[in-house]
Amino acid sequence: MAVLAVNAGEPIPCETWRLAEALPQGAPIVVMLHGYRYSPRSAPHDPHRHILSPEALPGVPSWPQALGFSARGSEGLAIGFGWEARGSLRSAYARAGQAGAALGDLVSELSARSGRPVGLIGHSLGGRVALQAMAAARTGSVGRVILLNAAEFQDAAAAALDQPAGPPTEILNVTARENDPFDFALEQLLARGRRRALGCGLAQARTNWVDLQIDHAATLDALAELGFPTERGARLMSHWTPYLRAGLFDLYRTALCHPWALPLGLLRLHLPERPQPRWSGLLPRPAALGLLRA
Repeated sequence: MAVLAVNAGEPIPCETWRLAEALPQGAPIVVMLHGYRYSPRSAPHDPHRHILSPEALPGVPSWPQALGFSARGSEGLAIGFGWEARGSLRSAYARAGQAGAALGDLVSELSARSGRPVGLIGHSLGGRVALQAMAAARTGSVGRVILLNAAEFQDAAAAALDQPAGPPTEILNVTARENDPFDFALEQLLARGRRRALGCGLAQARTNWVDLQIDHAATLDALAELGFPTERGARLMSHWTPYLRAGLFDLYRTALCHPWALPLGLLRLHLPERPQPRWSGLLPRPAALGLLRA
């Protein structure tokens, strides 16, 4: 039906409720969440003029477009949720929690008015916003959450999952060894190394949680078998490849907009049992070691 811009701390646009109530059966609602360094109050850093824009800009992917939404289409309702993510990492991390609590109320109302669960997708600190929104939302109002290199800790995620809305929600945790330096920086800057980031998955397995390492050849083989061929190749360091690597948004679109077509159990069955260990992307591969010895 539309792509709407909503910002934390500002009134919800009146058309939001009308559009939610008018959705045809089966049409999805997806809330998209940006990460660190964006601000809807600063034009150069406004996420609604960048990745959350309904139209792609030169060199900038449009999340709504990649997820199959258009400004005046009938595909469903996509909401770009902006929040103040500039300033120090510590202050932005705290504001992400506050934004998530506010989003939880919005998601609960959207679900109640539309009669369907809401999907969430968030990158970096937007992943923290998504998890905190799930924790604050009414049970059953959140369907699936996709985390893209989430800047969040294992214990905080586990605490969110323990809230009433947590067990019915399905989470796809997209990670990469390319993001290891960023996870390490998060741990050191905010927890002095005493807490572990979600790039390593959860400390304890959950039936409603799946880790997806997108720079692992075996994972990409599994995605191709499931009908989601994805760009190959790995970088030593990148925080943004979960939304820049070609082919991944086809997976995200199916997971969020047509969840019946990609059960979490089917995805888990095809994926490697464990992701590669931290820093393995920086270590020489056995083949390379053999060449060096020769």
